[in-house]
Amino acid sequence: MIGDPMNADPPGDPTGDPPARHAGAPEWRSTQGLTAYPDALAAMQARVAAIQAGTAREQIWLVEHPPLYTAGTSARPAELTDPTRFPSYTAGRGGQWTYHGPGQRVAYVMLDLTRSHRTVPPRDVRCFVHGLEEWLIRALDRFNVRGERREGRVGIWVADPATGTEAKIGAIGVRVSRWVSWHGVALNVAPDLSHFSGIVPCGISEHGVTSLAALGIGASMADADAALRAAWDGVFGIAAEPAAPACRHR
Repeated sequence: MIGDPMNADPPGDPTGDPPARHAGAPEWRSTQGLTAYPDALAAMQARVAAIQAGTAREQIWLVEHPPLYTAGTSARPAELTDPTRFPSYTAGRGGQWTYHGPGQRVAYVMLDLTRSHRTVPPRDVRCFVHGLEEWLIRALDRFNVRGERREGRVGIWVADPATGTEAKIGAIGVRVSRWVSWHGVALNVAPDLSHFSGIVPCGISEHGVTSLAALGIGASMADADAALRAAWDGVFGIAAEPAAPACRHR
């Protein structure tokens, strides 16, 4: 795999985690405007600590960032090809270089992975990543866009049968700390795709990036949020939405 999208901290006490962690449906939070990346990191760290302590529910946090680049644990300095263009940050998540900016929906997913989440069994980080992929695929399907996985390539891809080319529309990078996940996914709704040229996205130079807008779909951020929320239960939730196929390690 090019740039493992996972970064898991040592699990701590192997006999188990505090039993008082919150159960039930996660909280959905959406922040308007542009969220500074250091503020997002600090907020995620605080929420993860609260989930670990049993004082807060799980959370899916929807944000947009100002233009910036983030480096995952597999990022190579040479693949930040324009280091003066936008601020860059060390993210601590798995994966390589990623761009965030206006028009891209970032969903930070903070779940207690000691619990089962429908198609994701407890303490199975690979199935969790598989679930994030499935979530994006199902959200894209609501726009009649076929998102696909590619062996050896992180993220969600869209193929153009007419040209034989394909491009990335969704990025994935996570960290797991004492069995609580943070970071998450990024869906290109209508970002400025030229901003990706300052990095080698996820270490993959032979394929481009795309967005719903570039595919001719005039979706708003609210439309993207609605699709993400509607697709959630089929993968991670408990509602009557038909379940995704069970995870199989690839």
